Amino acid sequence: MKVRGFFYAQIPDRRPEDVPHDPTIAIVGVTGAVGAEFIATLDRRNVPVGRLKALASARSAGQTLTFRGQTIVIEELTERSFEGVDIALFSAGSGISKTFAPIAVRSGAVVVDNSSAFRTDPNVPLVIPEINARRIRDHKGIIANPNCAAITALVPLWPIHQKNRIKRVIISTYQAASGAGAAAMDELVQSTRANLNGQVYAPKVMPHPFAFNLFSHNTAIDPDTGYNDEETKVINETRKIFEDEGIAIGVTCVRVPVLRAHCEAITFECEKPISEDEVRRILATAPGVRLVDDRAKNHFPMPVDASGQDDVLVGRIRKDLSDPSGHSIAMFVAADQLLKGAALNAVQIAELLPERAMA
Repeated sequence: MKVRGFFYAQIPDRRPEDVPHDPTIAIVGVTGAVGAEFIATLDRRNVPVGRLKALASARSAGQTLTFRGQTIVIEELTERSFEGVDIALFSAGSGISKTFAPIAVRSGAVVVDNSSAFRTDPNVPLVIPEINARRIRDHKGIIANPNCAAITALVPLWPIHQKNRIKRVIISTYQAASGAGAAAMDELVQSTRANLNGQVYAPKVMPHPFAFNLFSHNTAIDPDTGYNDEETKVINETRKIFEDEGIAIGVTCVRVPVLRAHCEAITFECEKPISEDEVRRILATAPGVRLVDDRAKNHFPMPVDASGQDDVLVGRIRKDLSDPSGHSIAMFVAADQLLKGAALNAVQIAELLPERAMA
């Protein structure tokens, strides 16, 4: 596949006329919760952007947003939207991705897709930069961003897995409204306000009352296995990212009345005995991880601390007392679903495209 000149920005001894342009970056789904975080993350991380294209549905076309002091007019997403685009960040649902990502690739763009459309495709790299950045170079135009619950678990599990292979994982998630988008976040706020005022609020986005309630993740249940789509994604994506089909995984995904930042209770079993102190030592220097593990103050990872943070917070590290062999550890993690679980991970991939193309 032919890539544009900006990928070669680090080539030494260039003539002035050979200096490439900063990339044109398109954001598909710019009016959504993740779209807003794409813009903020590009700005905060000072990612070079020659031009930003803001793409959304027809009903949002003509609206404006601000990026680095410039007013950007939102354009309707069409088949001609990707002419001259170098990188396209998608977060508009799998249907939109399946239709428009191939069009973007044919126009010469590299797509980083935040939906589930291509994650299980064997020809599409599924990337968490802290784990398998090397897979970026394998792309054929599309790179998939993993599921947010998978990212939250795998960033801290990977460095442990490298030292002492993890053969079994049990995960229970506590997933915030942000995972279902801006409309779900608004429904949580509105339903909570109504509940506190003694009013009845009929759910519009979620299948059940959201305020002061929790329920099985709002994705379809497989009638044969009893697992919902979110749980199946975590299982399949873990095996693909770890490149380990033998790892045993059990997952229960639950939606909780928290605005943003997912939490997960994780118990993992290693091939060899492992201590909690060893886990702390490994995670203390692991990229993308921050230990929050204060037993004396009963201070462990919480959504209020994870919100707005890039790192996955990890704590409550302790022996799994149900496994007397000493092979198992329990821990609790929290991560901002809109950042590391979505926008940040995608932008990290985009940042590595020049480096990987040069390798």
